[in-house]
Amino acid sequence: MSARSQSRHDGRITCAILAYNVSNHIVQCVESCLPLGKVVVFDSQSTDDTAQLARRAGAWVIDIPFVNFSQARNEALNALESEWVFFVDADERVTPELAREAKEAIKRKDVDGWWVPRYNYIVGHRMRGGGWYPDHQLRLLRRAKAHYDPNRAVHEFAIVEGAEDKLKEHLLHYNYDSWLQFHAKQRRYTQFEVETLRHEGVRAHPRHLITRPLQAFWRRFVTWKGYRDGLMGLRLSLYMARYEQLKYWWLLREG
Repeated sequence: MSARSQSRHDGRITCAILAYNVSNHIVQCVESCLPLGKVVVFDSQSTDDTAQLARRAGAWVIDIPFVNFSQARNEALNALESEWVFFVDADERVTPELAREAKEAIKRKDVDGWWVPRYNYIVGHRMRGGGWYPDHQLRLLRRAKAHYDPNRAVHEFAIVEGAEDKLKEHLLHYNYDSWLQFHAKQRRYTQFEVETLRHEGVRAHPRHLITRPLQAFWRRFVTWKGYRDGLMGLRLSLYMARYEQLKYWWLLREG
């Protein structure tokens, strides 16, 4: 660990990054997190040089098995000792403005969880609606007061035993560099969501193959103002409706 990165943290915040084969992102992510405090990368047995690059960039690395995202975040919370944890994904960046605001925010004793808005970049386009903005994420957590619902395999969320508030500065999220990457990740997410629904006892009906995609499209394009992104918003709303249909098709097929 370099003296440069050690000198930047006072021990109150640890930035936790879940990682698996993200050598294309990990250095920039770690470097963006260093102004926050200590940075720990929880690596799920990457087969590329993610772990080595993370260490070189100034992070500690802890190896953990990966079952699902909730399990991984709970393991991170249990492994760390700092009062606060800021979860950052490998394809996200912490701006200097956000780091400064977060360090001021944790001085408040009446808040135990902070929501952070995100700018999502999809194939080079910064989204303005459709559920992609402002896309608040509950990421800055008083460690002793937070845990993740273990029954949610994907789109996990933190449960905070205390008050919550919102920060103003943004995370930058470079979701997808290409449409190939977008579709590959959406298929994985859809599979995780099917497992979650099945665990919750949800059953599919053939009508859901029509009603659920229509609802998803309306929600994305109209309710969440996907129209603000023009043709990109329309395209993404249609894609997400298609994955909603695929989710219920898999759920229906597998009983």
